[in-house]
Amino acid sequence: MNIDKFWTWLWNPPADAPRAVVLLRVMAGSVFLWEGIMKFVFPNLGVGRFMKLGFPFPGPTSAFTACLEIIGGIFFIAGWQTRTTALLFAIEMLVAVLSTKIPLYLGTYPLALPPAPPQIGFWAVLHEVRSEYAQMFVSIFLALAGPGPLSMDARCKAQKETRS
Repeated sequence: MNIDKFWTWLWNPPADAPRAVVLLRVMAGSVFLWEGIMKFVFPNLGVGRFMKLGFPFPGPTSAFTACLEIIGGIFFIAGWQTRTTALLFAIEMLVAVLSTKIPLYLGTYPLALPPAPPQIGFWAVLHEVRSEYAQMFVSIFLALAGPGPLSMDARCKAQKETRS
């Protein structure tokens, strides 16, 4: 796919997805929104967690991630800039999985282990990855299917078409 086709795809999401897509947008968007807010409210979920995980520049990295989740969560709920937001969230969730679940699998997890078995290894990863897994695949779905007709993207697309 060349850059022009990708750009057109990115900025022109279809509005013909089922109306029920709004439920996925609201679910995923609200989770991202409150997780972003909690990164500021509870330092152990934000900068403290990023420090323990060994992220470079944990303060700015945590703040950037929190802002992405807050703004992107609002965008998902509204259905605005859905594809761009969905791609950013899919990447974010992939980074979250790689940075937290590989150490959990290997037994080198720097954060508190799950309170009950399984605490390390394959089964622990499967249990602990559920939120990131769901958020990543909902994001990928929204990137591919579009935000649906009950969205700001659909509204903007309709206004463009009436002007043409």
